[in-house]
Amino acid sequence: MHTGKIIFAQLIDFLPLPEFRKCVQRYHGNYKVRTFSCLDQYLCMAFAQLTYRESLRDIEICLRAMGKKLYHAGFRGNIARSTLADANEKRDWQIFSDFAHVLIDIARKLYAQDDFGLELEQAVYVLDSTTINLCLSLCPWAKFRKAKGAIKLHTLLDLHGNIPTLIIITPGKVSDVSILDQIPLEAGAFYVFDRGYIDFVRFYRIHQANAFYFTRAKSNLNYQRICSHLVDKSTGLRSDQTIVLKDYSTRKDYPERLRRISYFDAGTRKRLVFLTNNFHLPAMTIAQLYKCRWQVELFFKWIKQHLRIKVFFGTSENAVKTQIWIAISVYVLVAIIKKTLKLEHRIYTILQILSLSLFEREPIYQVLTQHDYHNTEPTGYIQLNLFDF
Repeated sequence: MHTGKIIFAQLIDFLPLPEFRKCVQRYHGNYKVRTFSCLDQYLCMAFAQLTYRESLRDIEICLRAMGKKLYHAGFRGNIARSTLADANEKRDWQIFSDFAHVLIDIARKLYAQDDFGLELEQAVYVLDSTTINLCLSLCPWAKFRKAKGAIKLHTLLDLHGNIPTLIIITPGKVSDVSILDQIPLEAGAFYVFDRGYIDFVRFYRIHQANAFYFTRAKSNLNYQRICSHLVDKSTGLRSDQTIVLKDYSTRKDYPERLRRISYFDAGTRKRLVFLTNNFHLPAMTIAQLYKCRWQVELFFKWIKQHLRIKVFFGTSENAVKTQIWIAISVYVLVAIIKKTLKLEHRIYTILQILSLSLFEREPIYQVLTQHDYHNTEPTGYIQLNLFDF
């Protein structure tokens, strides 16, 4: 793996480059390109993510300072700010989206057996979205409100390893619930949503696909109780009921029975009511499963803090999506390296080490393991413990 290579080149060795070339060919990314290929573009943007660059000129200056090391790092084209800007503007962002999904498939297989706190054999997914603000005058395509621009990252997170299995980027005004139509449903899988995704037409579609949904009920839910089941109130459970919807319109949308579970959270002093079409799991497991939905919030917080998706290197829709997808692929690549090399460090720690050592000629495993980094993370990040894979 090492053979005298610099660390950046060793990172690239973990990339399935034949798959990257297939993605480029699929969208004719290198059509009429002479000197600055899609791979050069990807490497420049990946370098920006790993070293926390703030602008195109910043990327250009830092890479040119490396001189002859660039060739050994895998760069073949001439690095120029204008060339990189044109590439981000014109080359189809779907090249990098497809490649990110290739890496996601690899990572999911590596983390498939990881425990997330509940002993469930089924695949468990959490769907949620986060908003990234943009300047409306510079990005008029990202209309959110009257005088505000934004995009949304709709993310389906696999709790086994906290790997994003599906990410859909839309303008900020797109509603969350409409994304349910674009989710590929797996029979037997568990899908966890917050109350913003309640739509009984779409829930019935999940039910018919033999999948299971878990969500919080709204306070104005009109229902009729069919029967109640015994619960241990010392655990916080208050009721476990089988219900049907009472309103004519909602009952027409969802004619089947549902399960309604009431739970009192002693920590927050709140009463939570859950809805699901799963009648087999213990009521307490369902309450704990919904609590795991917070992992997607931590994922959003983490990528906003540590990936370059607050400062964008272009203003077009294509440039913004290109940067986001490359940022996601870099995150997944580091997760793959962490699992492949059996590293104990957090992804945050690995990124910090790599940011200062990309052009060193040392074995990557030695650089990442030769010191004790266990206590180097700032106190403010201790709460992000979902990355303790």
